[in-house]
Amino acid sequence: MNVKGLETLHLKTENTQLSLVVLETGHVVLAYLGKKIPTTDLSYLISEIPRASYLADADRIKDYKLEQMPLIYPGFGNPDLGLPAHQEVYGDGSRISDFRYLSHRYESEKEEIKGLPFSCSSNVRYLVVVLEDTLTKNQLYLKFTAFIEQDVFSQSVEYHNLSGQPVVLQELSSLHLSLLTDQWNLITLNGAWGRENQLNRRPLTQGFQGTESRRGASGHGQNPFVALASPQATEQVGEVIGTALIYSGNFKATAEVDMHQNTRLQLGIHPFEFSWELLPGKSFQSPEAVFLYTDQGLNQLSQLFHRFVQDCVIQSPLKQQERPIIINNWEATYFDYDREKLLSLAGEAAEVGAELFVLDDGWFGNREDETSSLGDWYPNEEKLGGDLLALISDIHQLGLKFGLWLEPEMISENSQLYRQHPDWAIQVPNRKPQSVRHQYVLDLTKNDVQNYLIQTIDELLVNHPIDYIKWDMNRNITDNYSSTLSPERQPEFSHRYILGLYHVLEEITKRHPKVLFESCAGGGGRFDLGMLYYTPQIWTSDDTDPIARLSIQQGTSLIYPPVTMGGHISASPNHQVGRYTPLASRAAVAQQGNFGLELDLMKLTATEKQKLSAIIAQYKKDRQTLQFGRQIRLAVYDPKNEVAWQKINDQTGASIVTHINCLSKPNTIPKRLKLLGLEPHAHYQIDRVVRTGAELMSIGLAVPRPSEDFFATQWRLEKIKKEQPLC
Repeated sequence: MNVKGLETLHLKTENTQLSLVVLETGHVVLAYLGKKIPTTDLSYLISEIPRASYLADADRIKDYKLEQMPLIYPGFGNPDLGLPAHQEVYGDGSRISDFRYLSHRYESEKEEIKGLPFSCSSNVRYLVVVLEDTLTKNQLYLKFTAFIEQDVFSQSVEYHNLSGQPVVLQELSSLHLSLLTDQWNLITLNGAWGRENQLNRRPLTQGFQGTESRRGASGHGQNPFVALASPQATEQVGEVIGTALIYSGNFKATAEVDMHQNTRLQLGIHPFEFSWELLPGKSFQSPEAVFLYTDQGLNQLSQLFHRFVQDCVIQSPLKQQERPIIINNWEATYFDYDREKLLSLAGEAAEVGAELFVLDDGWFGNREDETSSLGDWYPNEEKLGGDLLALISDIHQLGLKFGLWLEPEMISENSQLYRQHPDWAIQVPNRKPQSVRHQYVLDLTKNDVQNYLIQTIDELLVNHPIDYIKWDMNRNITDNYSSTLSPERQPEFSHRYILGLYHVLEEITKRHPKVLFESCAGGGGRFDLGMLYYTPQIWTSDDTDPIARLSIQQGTSLIYPPVTMGGHISASPNHQVGRYTPLASRAAVAQQGNFGLELDLMKLTATEKQKLSAIIAQYKKDRQTLQFGRQIRLAVYDPKNEVAWQKINDQTGASIVTHINCLSKPNTIPKRLKLLGLEPHAHYQIDRVVRTGAELMSIGLAVPRPSEDFFATQWRLEKIKKEQPLC
C-alpha cells in the first residue's frame, strides 16, 4: 500500500501485545494483536498490503485504499465504505467525518469511567490516542488499557464536541478490531428463557453476522460476548480472540467480512433506537469493552476471562469469599406460604446443612400472585404472621442467615405506588402501556424514581439484618418513552435507563457492602459484566433441570467464572421440563456453579435427606475448589451424550472432576476420561489409588458404566508427596 507509517504504539501484557501504527496521513491502524514479540516497528505490515481494485484512493494518493486499511476506529464514506465504528449528524445535516491522529499519551493508572461500570487494576498500562476532525475540531479519545497480569486489554471511547454546534451521535462503538483475514469461526452465546447461553459456532462468510439485543437488557437470547476462533481451534489449542462488553442494555456485536476477505469485529451500544444529542463543549462516554488473544484454545480463553472478571470487574468486597449454601423457598412454595411453612422449610434446611434462607416473591404489599404489589416494598405482616424482623430473628435462631427477593425496577398496576405515581411507569402519551406478567417497568431515567428506589431499599436494609438480596427483573422493556426527555432526545431513553439503573445499584451496594447481592432477570436475561460489577453472582437460568443446565452452564462458563453462576438442586420431576433425575446428578451439576437448594425439603424421605446432608457436608469440604478452582472443560468420547469438567485448586493442587452421562446405552463400554492441567511428575491420590499427573493426562480415569440415565460421577484428586523417583 502506498503509504508509510510514522510511529508504532505498543501495549503489552505478560504474554500478549496490541500494536497500533500511526500513518503519515494521520490514520491509525491496528497492526498486530497476538503473542508478545520483540519487534518495535511494525509499520511494514501496512505498506506490504497489496492494493485491491474498484476502491477509492484516499487523499488522492494513488493506490492508498483506505477501505483496505485495518483502521482502529473508522468513520463512513470518506472514502471508506466498510463497517463504521461511529456515525454522527452535524447541524447542517452532513454525516461525513475525517478523524486523524492528533496525539497520544501513556499512563500507569487507568481513568475511572463515571456513571458506568468499568474494569480496574493497580498493574496496568494505559494508552489514550486522540483523533481530531480538522473541520469541526471534534475529538475522539480512544482509551486502551493493558491488564498486565491478566493478559487482557480493554477499550472505551469518549467523543468530545468542540465544534460550536450540536452533534447527534447515532453510533459510538466501544471496540473495533480490523483483522486482515476472514479465516475465523464466529462464536456467540444464544438461546431463550430457560435455555440461555447456548454456544453457537459457525464459519465467517462474506457480509454481516453477529448477535444483538434490542430488549432493553442484554437478554436471554443473546449475550454481550463474541469471539473469533481459528477453524482448527479446540478447547486446548488454536487462536482465539474473545471480546465482551461491560454493559447491561441494548448491544450489538458484529463481524463483517468485506470483498477482500478482511474482518471487522465490533462491539458496543446498539445503534437501533439510539442517538445522543451532544451540545457544544459536552462529551459522551461509551461503555468499556474487554478483549484478549490466546493461541491455547477456548479453555485458556475462559480461564483468562475468569481471572479478569474476578480480579478487575467485580467490585464487591465479598467477591473472594466463599459463598453460602442457599435454600430458596420459591420452587418449594411459590406464593403459597405462611410463617409456619417458612419456618418448617428453614428448619429442614438447617438440618441438612444449608446456611442462608432466601424468602422469594410474595412477602410484600398484598401480593398473593403475580398480579399486584410490585413497588410496595413493605412486609405483608398478615401473611408473615408478624413483622419481618421477628421472622428474620426466628431464621437466625435456626443458625441460618437471611436473604430477600426484590424486583425493584417493576411496578404493578394494582399497587399503592402506581396509584400514587402512575406517571412513573414507562409509557407513551395517549397510548395504553403494554403489560407483561401484569407489570410495567419503572422509568429509571427519572431522578424521582431513582431516589425512591435508593431510599426504599436502603431503609429496608438499614432496618432489617438482611445478608443477601436477589435483584430480579422479569420482563423486557416496551413502550420506550420518557416525559423527562424532549422529542428529539427520546432515542436516548434506553441508554439513560441503564445509566439510571447503574446509579441505583452504585448507591445501594456502596451503602451496604456486607450484603451479598445476586442479580437475576427471569434467570440469565441480564448475565453480563455490567451487572457483575455490582453483584458478584447472577442466577444463571430459571430452568433448574440438571440436564438442561449442562449446556447453559457450559456456555456461560466460556466467559463468566463458575462462582458467579447460581445453581440449585431442585425437585425431581423438575418443575420446568418434568424430567426425573437422580439426586447425585442434580447436586453435581449445581456444584459447577454457586451451589444451593430450591425444593420442598419436607417432601423428601428420610433416606433422601440423609443423602442430601452427606452431599452438603462433602461440598463444604470442597467449596474452595468448586467455587474458585481453575475450570477446565474436558474432552469426552460422545459429546452429544456426555459432559465433563475439572476444577483445580491452584493453592493445594487438588482437583475435582465431574462427568455426566445423559442416556444409558446397552452393551456400551465407557471410554477413559483424560484430565488436563496437572503436574506431570506429581502424585495424586484418588480414593486409595495413586497416579501420576502424566498418567491421568495421558491415560485418564476409568469411567464407570452408568447404572441409570443421567448418571453422575465425581472424583477427588489430592496432590500428595511421594519420595520414590519416577522413571
